[in-house]
Amino acid sequence: MTNSSRRAAANGHDPAFAAPFVAELSDLASESIIVSDVHGVIRYWNPASEALYGWPALAMVGQHVQTIGSLAHAGTDHFNALLREGRWEGVVHRRGLTGTDIVAAVRQIVRRDSAGDLLDIVEFGRDAGSLTRASYLRMDAELQSSLAASWELDTSAARPLLDAIAEHRRSGVAIDFDQHPDWVDRMLSATRILAVNDRAVRMFGAHAGYEQMIGKSIDTFWPAESRSVLATLLESVASDRTRLETRKMVLSGSLREPVIKAWHSAEPKPPDTVFVTINGVTNDDRTTWELQASEDRYRRLIQYLPTALWQVDSRRAGEAFDQLKAAGVHDIAAHLGRNPDLVEHAKDVVRVTDVNRDAVSLFRAGNPADLIKPVRYIFAAAPGLAERVMVAHFEGRRNFIAETRIRAFDGSIVDVLFTVTYPVPPEQLDNTFITMQDISERLNAEQQLRKLQADFSHAGRIATLGELATSIAHEINQPLAAIVTNGETSLRWLAREDQNTEKVTQLTSRIVSNARRASDIIHRIRDMAAKHEPEKRLIDLNEVVEEALLFIRHDIDSKSILLSANFGAELPKVMGDRIQLQQVIINLLVNSVQAIVQSGQPTRRIDTRTSIDDEGSVVFSVLDNGPGVPAKDLEHIFDSFFSTKDTGIGIGLAICQSIITAHGGRITGVNRANGGAHFHFALPPLTVAGPETSSVAPSARA
Repeated sequence: MTNSSRRAAANGHDPAFAAPFVAELSDLASESIIVSDVHGVIRYWNPASEALYGWPALAMVGQHVQTIGSLAHAGTDHFNALLREGRWEGVVHRRGLTGTDIVAAVRQIVRRDSAGDLLDIVEFGRDAGSLTRASYLRMDAELQSSLAASWELDTSAARPLLDAIAEHRRSGVAIDFDQHPDWVDRMLSATRILAVNDRAVRMFGAHAGYEQMIGKSIDTFWPAESRSVLATLLESVASDRTRLETRKMVLSGSLREPVIKAWHSAEPKPPDTVFVTINGVTNDDRTTWELQASEDRYRRLIQYLPTALWQVDSRRAGEAFDQLKAAGVHDIAAHLGRNPDLVEHAKDVVRVTDVNRDAVSLFRAGNPADLIKPVRYIFAAAPGLAERVMVAHFEGRRNFIAETRIRAFDGSIVDVLFTVTYPVPPEQLDNTFITMQDISERLNAEQQLRKLQADFSHAGRIATLGELATSIAHEINQPLAAIVTNGETSLRWLAREDQNTEKVTQLTSRIVSNARRASDIIHRIRDMAAKHEPEKRLIDLNEVVEEALLFIRHDIDSKSILLSANFGAELPKVMGDRIQLQQVIINLLVNSVQAIVQSGQPTRRIDTRTSIDDEGSVVFSVLDNGPGVPAKDLEHIFDSFFSTKDTGIGIGLAICQSIITAHGGRITGVNRANGGAHFHFALPPLTVAGPETSSVAPSARA
């Protein structure tokens, strides 16, 4: 050792380790300051350390810190906890120069470089040997509270209940808070948070942040599984203000074998102020620096997600569900229907604990704090949504998804895709995630698309009616001709002297019947020609096919085409729009007629039938003996503006496909083995289709 090194060691520091300026300031400190390296070798020992422990700096610099028993605290090695947490405070026993026991209150801090590598451990200490045991225990608890999750609580509002419980004890009544959940609820609800340290915020705030926890009841944040333990401690220290209570507790989370401590504060704090700490061995081997870095990355990820996100503490709802299940409730939807107040209560006790930037923007809020509160505002514009969310939670689902609406803070209504992701053990039960995606533009685009598709479909119907003009005229002319014939005959009978009232009545009845027939034909044509919003209703496909055949039967007969119709018996009814399905049927028949006529077949035949397939779907089929579809065109026949006819515009089959797809069905076209084409569509029966009436629109394929 050089002379300068000896002088530095005599002054209490290793010249290769401590900067002279820092060492000079530390030399003037009244607290003991000891710096050791990553191996536990002492590199700095200030004059206050000499005074406290008796060991001179010259003897200690270069020695291992275990020389004076630095790692012992109540018989437990706290070094690993120090490395994980980055700091530790408590009362330690040291060995002085003469072998005496030195009791010191110390604070140890780990310093790391920017990469997270350990640089050194700095310890600050002061004499605690003159304390009484009670004071020693209190000081040890207060010092270690900086490492533990620490709470400063105001129990003044719970004082009437605490006094009542104390009276019970004085009368000899045993108190078990597990048997009095109502007392636990009242006590924790009345106890307010005055202050918390960073670790309490990190472990129990569910990302609510320090500001959101202050002033709230401890009931909002305390772990559900240890509520009665806290109530027991609060009541115990309330009855004896000098007591330091320590209990083991149950805690699902990052600590093993957690211990809770509670004690009354000393002056000048108000008399009803209680300090509570939770300490234990962390389940995570990462250091506090690593955990903090991980949490920072997590929070940045949440903030910059391209969707609005809420983090919600739904533990209170989970507790209520556990109680309902224990009481034998299985049908939660029915139970909530009978008890709607439970849904309203849940909106107030389930709280938002964190949000990201997109959530603030979606609700037109000023800042995140505007959204960190009970979830009631989320459900303001969606009656029934909260109940459905609760049902999904009760049933143990992982996710809930719905399209709904929210009311932003400026009063505007926004359509959103609403998603809830529920936690499942062993995940943190206070981490329920809600995401919302603004789908207003998408819904508006879909509405515009439905309008275009409706126009497209309407144009297709008009084109089809134009092609069937001759057939339609024939259908109308038949009842009109009958009306004229029967009318003229009636006039002749009325002109006779021997009037036959019975015969005139018969002829008049025929006139009325044919007039109604003509009216029905015109009504069907008007329905086909009119532009209307598609509407599904419960229908019989056989009846729809029969009505459609009336439009085209004359056209088929005039072209000497043999038409057979085979209707399946006892077909299940389907949900469908009658006019749109008639449009599909007529279009398929018209295509078959045109193909047969162009083929020049001497024998012309079209077969139609309805049936049920192996999947239970209701099927309509059209089979002809025409030329079929060229093999190269089969895969394109349902494409928009594709046609195998020189004069065709290629919208008929595209419209058919869009209509059938919108009905939840499928449509196909193939060539028959013996020549001709076979087109058919299948529709799901009522049990698959859903409710009796609902809107339906053609798909984007049209």
